[in-house]
Amino acid sequence: MADTPAPPRTYPHGVPCWVDLETESVDAALAFYGGLFGWRFTEMLPAGAPGRYAVASLDGTSATSVAAVATPAAGFDGEVAWHTYLAVDDVDAAAARVEGLGGFVSSVPEDVGPPGQRAGRMARIVDAQGAPGRLWQAGTRLGAQAVNAPGTWNFSNLITPDVDGALRFYGPLLGWERSDDLGAGMARVPGYGDHLARTVDPRIRERQEFVPPAFADVVAGVLPGDGPAHWSVAFAVADRDACAATAERTGATVLRTEDGEWSKEATIRDPFGAELVLAQFDPPESYLEGEREAGRA
Repeated sequence: MADTPAPPRTYPHGVPCWVDLETESVDAALAFYGGLFGWRFTEMLPAGAPGRYAVASLDGTSATSVAAVATPAAGFDGEVAWHTYLAVDDVDAAAARVEGLGGFVSSVPEDVGPPGQRAGRMARIVDAQGAPGRLWQAGTRLGAQAVNAPGTWNFSNLITPDVDGALRFYGPLLGWERSDDLGAGMARVPGYGDHLARTVDPRIRERQEFVPPAFADVVAGVLPGDGPAHWSVAFAVADRDACAATAERTGATVLRTEDGEWSKEATIRDPFGAELVLAQFDPPESYLEGEREAGRA
């Protein structure tokens, strides 16, 4: 009997769902990221259309879509960056709340994709501390379908000089909450863990039996940082040092490395000026021992 296909990954209101890079050097970016992460690209815009939007995947299919590389939108100010998309149920309603919360809408909601096959509806926003982001109401493009494995998007952190102020913005807009038992820097959407358990991750509670129950609801980091507020995008890798060396050989700059309790990370600047994080899952031995005893490792 044939295996039942895995359900598509969907993203409830308030959960980061997609990332893309805007650069004027699309061909060079496809070569760099294809070599770094093994991505394959599918051009989404028809021939003759202005601009380009190339969706990256692990195997060339939408079932393993990871991210995208695109030409800049109108009003591009020359700053190349990875952007984080935030899932919303109704982009028009969400965008209408942004100004009252202290941010502004830099491009009004618009449909994305061909008529009759709408990929989604998007608005560009800037939050109350100045971090640019995107609101995304999914159509045919539900969001990243391959995550957390080597070569895929792992997590997005909001770096801000005012963590409490950021939560006053994203709390009413997206339903984010902060739980003291999770420690600093973790924003959660209540019920997200239950959503994962019902859909793509039925064993999530079993795997996370030794962490606070609210951990399954964590959707993003909100971390203090100097300088302008911005989103930092991390990609999972099997070997941080090897991946960072590959990036450096192909034109990137390694800005810093950090060994944490659960991960080894390298922050790099790609050849086009965008910063990103390479994150290798590196848990403590006590965790690995527990996984072995439970038969999961």
